[in-house]
Amino acid sequence: MATGERLTTVSEFAAVLRAGAASILQPDLGRSGGILQGKKIATLGEVHQAVLAPHCYCGPVVAAANIALAACSPNFLILESIDRWDGFHADLLETPIRWEDGMVIPSTEPGLGVVLNEEVALAHPYDGDDLHLEAGGDPMPFAEGLAAE
Repeated sequence: MATGERLTTVSEFAAVLRAGAASILQPDLGRSGGILQGKKIATLGEVHQAVLAPHCYCGPVVAAANIALAACSPNFLILESIDRWDGFHADLLETPIRWEDGMVIPSTEPGLGVVLNEEVALAHPYDGDDLHLEAGGDPMPFAEGLAAE
């Protein structure tokens, strides 16, 4: 069982592990507090023999943070992503995230290993529309109908 993309604290992940409710942890670093908190979650998972599959549906900067976490976590399994961070996501970076044979190649540059292309970012401001996979509303709107069956 895998879970975690909507969990936000180390304590929430600890409760899942204590209950034996998951063996694959999917923290989303954009929600769970960044790399430091992600590393705590990964270490907690390691203690409970759970593997790490960071959840990433955001842009290339959060993807770079997930890649950094994956590279330093011995219980890393796989990096979840909807996309390869090409096209617009690649344009947002001075040097795009590298892929070879279906695998992400961690950067050897300092920090997150990416530099934001500010000119591209400023040319595409957030317009206030809903975000893809935005968390909100009832996560199980169908549950009421199932209970009636």
